[in-house]
Amino acid sequence: MSSSSSSSSSSSSASPSFSLLGLAPVLPVVVIEDVADAVPLARALVAGGLPAIEVTLRTPVALEALRAIAGEVPDAVVGAGTVVTPGQVKECVAAGARFLVSPGWTELLLEAMQGSGVPFLPGVSTTSEVVALLERGVREMKFFPAQAAGGTAYLRSLAGPLPQARFCPTGGIGVDSAPDYLALPNVGCVGGSWMIPADAVAARDWARVEGLAREAAALRSA
Repeated sequence: MSSSSSSSSSSSSASPSFSLLGLAPVLPVVVIEDVADAVPLARALVAGGLPAIEVTLRTPVALEALRAIAGEVPDAVVGAGTVVTPGQVKECVAAGARFLVSPGWTELLLEAMQGSGVPFLPGVSTTSEVVALLERGVREMKFFPAQAAGGTAYLRSLAGPLPQARFCPTGGIGVDSAPDYLALPNVGCVGGSWMIPADAVAARDWARVEGLAREAAALRSA
């Protein structure tokens, strides 16, 4: 997650105090349909060793779920994903988001994230986007959609010419492919949802979620 801001952004605040890329090898990407599931799900993930939790803004209850986790699960580092507008940046931070993740970025969105006071991962899928962010002082990024955009081969190719860029690849990554990504020198963590299977959430089988989270937390770079 970016700890640097563009020198041209007058609204940027002090550098955030942590990097999401160093908290755990896997960032759970969570879609909450029922706000009642938010707190027990977060507790299961944290108990399994995955403290950073990305709540995506894909459902009407996402902000309420984020607020509940922020207020009731103190050991969670909860953030917001699928952030695509400056307005959402403000709403998410107000709801308690400790980090922001976007699938892509524009100048307006980047400025809002830089001025938010929390770490952020802007999404990229091309070399030019990476270079443009590096010009603006951003060195930690989301690589999305990872599998569709070239996977491990693409990221490995970026490591030589752009070693200062580090990534959280997300999109199409599962338990079998995650170790290959984590073995790359420019990958700090991966994003995924395989530890939150839909049937486990529907059954509120939080013990199963915790077990899968523990397996994911055990993944380490080679």
